Amino acid sequence: MLRVLMLCKACVVGIYQRKLELIAAQNIDLSVIVPHFWRDERGKQPLERVYTQGYDLQATSIRFNGNFHLYHFPNLVKQIEAFHPHVIHIDEEPYNFAAWHALYHARKVNAKTVFFCWQNIQRHYPPPFSWGERWALHHVDHLLVGTDDAGTVWRDKGYIGDLSVIPQFGIDPDLFQLQQDKPDRPFTIGYIGRLVEEKGIHHLLEAASRLTVDWRLRLVGGGPMRATLNQQANTLGIADRIEFIGQIPSTVMPSEYQQLDVLVLPSLTRPNWKEQFGRVLIEAMASGVPVIGSDSGAIPGVIGDAGLVFRESDVDALHNALTQLSDNADLREQLKKRGRAHVIQHYTHQSVADATVEVYRQLANE
Repeated sequence: MLRVLMLCKACVVGIYQRKLELIAAQNIDLSVIVPHFWRDERGKQPLERVYTQGYDLQATSIRFNGNFHLYHFPNLVKQIEAFHPHVIHIDEEPYNFAAWHALYHARKVNAKTVFFCWQNIQRHYPPPFSWGERWALHHVDHLLVGTDDAGTVWRDKGYIGDLSVIPQFGIDPDLFQLQQDKPDRPFTIGYIGRLVEEKGIHHLLEAASRLTVDWRLRLVGGGPMRATLNQQANTLGIADRIEFIGQIPSTVMPSEYQQLDVLVLPSLTRPNWKEQFGRVLIEAMASGVPVIGSDSGAIPGVIGDAGLVFRESDVDALHNALTQLSDNADLREQLKKRGRAHVIQHYTHQSVADATVEVYRQLANE
């Protein structure tokens, strides 16, 4: 049986673990290393044990929790020696210490290696990160990238090895279900994600404030902009229409989408960042919630023809898109069906697991 060791801090999120079960079900002896929790600008995300059948989910200590460039798993060497993996799947970008640490020790035991990368914009790091990135790209056996843009970035940086475009995670269509009957409520807009400037939430507040229908806005997530957004809402006179939900467990997310009539992702491109995927888009579409997204980064490709896309930072265009959906029940129904079909075709955990296992087997055959 093919033995795969995966390092994945993202898998502290319970609903992401379904992909791991589906990988293991394909005759893969899978062991996954995760931290007990991960810390970022939203706060502390503890490990959720939700889908844990058929593989080994190992919670272990890490150093420099929350520091993306420097964190690593200090017990990794012992875990590699105990498991003897054929493949080590490193869910990290090639420019951070966790990736280098894992790659170095994988090479010592002749395990094949794969990175997963989201980076979709050319960024140049100072030493030692630029040195480590160059070394990692030269020695890793396979790159998984979330989008075509990410693949282009690493090719431009000199990577010449095998590369596959596979999203990091999909969705479980049994978990994210279509809304059945729309309850009697105001037109309800949702934003789910980090409350940070580059997500463009301030533009969403301004666009929503111009709507003439009865509306509400649910902001789900944490981050440093909460106080600023609350102040903006008061200035616009819409504070009574906005609810700050905070961070919620991943298992509650499916029911959150049932409370929305539209999900908006108004991301803004910055010199060092553009939207890398927008997972909330596929979760919303799977739930039958029409989506509106800016044209930052990967958003137009993820939405396809199953939602509305507007020019980023264009508040008038965002307002017009919101008005279209609030005024047109037929359009909402069309996008509800189209969005669900789009996600089932392209973005399920099963399709992601199948494509990932194919890469593992290719590496093992080499």
